[in-house]
Amino acid sequence: MNTYISMLRGINVSGQKKIRMIELRSLYEALGLSNVQSYLQSGNVVFDSDIQDTAKLAGIIEKQIELSFGYAVSVFMREPADFQRIIENNPFLTARSEDPTKLYVTFLRERPSEGTLEPPANETGQFMMGEREIFVFVPDGYGRTKLSNNFFERKLKITATTRNWKTVNALYQMVND
Repeated sequence: MNTYISMLRGINVSGQKKIRMIELRSLYEALGLSNVQSYLQSGNVVFDSDIQDTAKLAGIIEKQIELSFGYAVSVFMREPADFQRIIENNPFLTARSEDPTKLYVTFLRERPSEGTLEPPANETGQFMMGEREIFVFVPDGYGRTKLSNNFFERKLKITATTRNWKTVNALYQMVND
């Protein structure tokens, strides 16, 4: 049995794509997933499964969400080791000791192709590429930055979802409890 962390993109934001967490947990359980736990209302789910192919597992969950709720939602799958690597290697903490309340992680659906990604003009936020994630530091707050999911998706041509540093750590803690 493997433990996974799934993150849904764009649910329960500004009244869009509403999914109650009790319904989402029930959906996961109906798919035969076990030890299902959700965190917050933004589609973060920790669970166990015998399925080892994370792309296949994400596809199964996406298909069932669309069948059950009537809209497409991207599901990002990660293993606890991915979260451990992210937490241990955030360059804004390891090299610079920035304020954790100003840190975010943008998870990418796949590894980006090689190339340079330039920040938007007049952007105070900074980012550093990881493996399948982007570490983001926003001194003026996430609500004011141009370094959003849409920015990274448009530039990299890859679907993305972002979580704040507190949520990243809470999800990792959930898999270790």
